[in-house]
Amino acid sequence: MLVEDNTSEGGKVFDYFIQGLILISLISFSIETFPDNSFETKQVLFITELFCVTIFSAEYILRVAVAKNPLKYIFSFYGMIDLLAILPFYLNAAIDLRAARVFRVFRIFTALKLIRYNRALHRFHIAAGIVKEEMILFFITTAILIFLAASGIYFFENEAQPELFCSIFHSLWWAVATLTTVGYGDIFPITPGGKVFTFFVLIIGIGVVTVPAGLVASAIAKARKLDDEEQQKLKN
Repeated sequence: MLVEDNTSEGGKVFDYFIQGLILISLISFSIETFPDNSFETKQVLFITELFCVTIFSAEYILRVAVAKNPLKYIFSFYGMIDLLAILPFYLNAAIDLRAARVFRVFRIFTALKLIRYNRALHRFHIAAGIVKEEMILFFITTAILIFLAASGIYFFENEAQPELFCSIFHSLWWAVATLTTVGYGDIFPITPGGKVFTFFVLIIGIGVVTVPAGLVASAIAKARKLDDEEQQKLKN
């Protein structure tokens, strides 16, 4: 089946065809945002979108039909991406409300369909699965650190700058900007204790930035090895 086997000549042609449609769909979506498009341009863009969505819909239905476990595919990462790529069109067509236009923004998820058809992007997907648990732990730890940083700077700076650090919730923006080492400079400590506290938060922030980079790099290396082994098996 062409939709499943991308190792055959026909499968590769199908993959390239879908990739081309994805790019055309994204370009069409971007052109739609021009404020002064003519009626003819809008018609061409609509026909283009209709053609792309029709092909994507047929592909989605075929993948559901040939899947060993249709429900598993539908609720899988790729299944959800394939659905999100076509759902906004049908929602916008079915609901004749101005508010329904918000669903059109989800057409950007069409770009994620490229992951399926690109080996390098596919390895990122594998890497995400490998490092998923570590990344969840990392984000939980980071959220705790952000709360602690916001609490600490609040107690140091509240009296000196009550308009900027009037609560822990108001201090969260400073905590995020500082812990991620962005440091916009719109809010900064002026007390000695606040400056010393900020120094330690910045040191911790360096680790916050580098830890996920190391995890992802290690996971991608493992993903490349697994992908190479999988390709070798297919050749044999």
